[in-house]
Amino acid sequence: MTTMQQRRVIALAVAALALGANAVWAAKHDEERRERSVAVDARFGHNREYPVRGSYFSALPRGAVMQRFGGVPYYFHGGAWYRGSGTRFVVVAPPIGLFVPFLPPFYTTVWFGGVPYYYANDAYYVWDSQQNGYVVTAPPAEASTAATQAPGTTQAYVYPKNGQSEEQTAKDRYECYTWARNQTGFDPAAPATTGNAEQAAKSDEYGRANAACLEGRGYTVR
Repeated sequence: MTTMQQRRVIALAVAALALGANAVWAAKHDEERRERSVAVDARFGHNREYPVRGSYFSALPRGAVMQRFGGVPYYFHGGAWYRGSGTRFVVVAPPIGLFVPFLPPFYTTVWFGGVPYYYANDAYYVWDSQQNGYVVTAPPAEASTAATQAPGTTQAYVYPKNGQSEEQTAKDRYECYTWARNQTGFDPAAPATTGNAEQAAKSDEYGRANAACLEGRGYTVR
């Protein structure tokens, strides 16, 4: 091989290495960009922001709660679900039938056939009294026609001013829901049984009782 040929071989090798490095950088940059991708879920006027499904993260959000389904661990935080993928975690859709002990911090109640569904991040949950929690369920057959519940009962913003964890916050919210329901005789998860005016009055009474309970436990409610 002549000196000129050797130089050409070296130049081609250097170019190949540069292309490979660029490809690695581009892939890493694209992955980092995907990790920052978020989307707004505006269905039913929900209007909350969530990480895009298919996005990868090197670590789970702080406070993520693990729930197993079919032997596979899933991780729940802020209405988003994650599953392990190698050394990272990918945002996924929760499988139908997956149990979770509490709802996301923000959700919208929609009604279909007299049954309340709790909606967040393109996922629907229903109450399971036997498990004392919620189960991911298939969307109602005519979800587009489901009526959204008035904001007063499901859209209260609860801030843990004492640094309570998401799990503790959910536990306190459920216990305050139970207490307020027992005190007022009004259940925001039950189908309406009275006229609009009376229903609104009962809903307001429930909201005040629920807020009082939560504020007594160290939360700010708006």
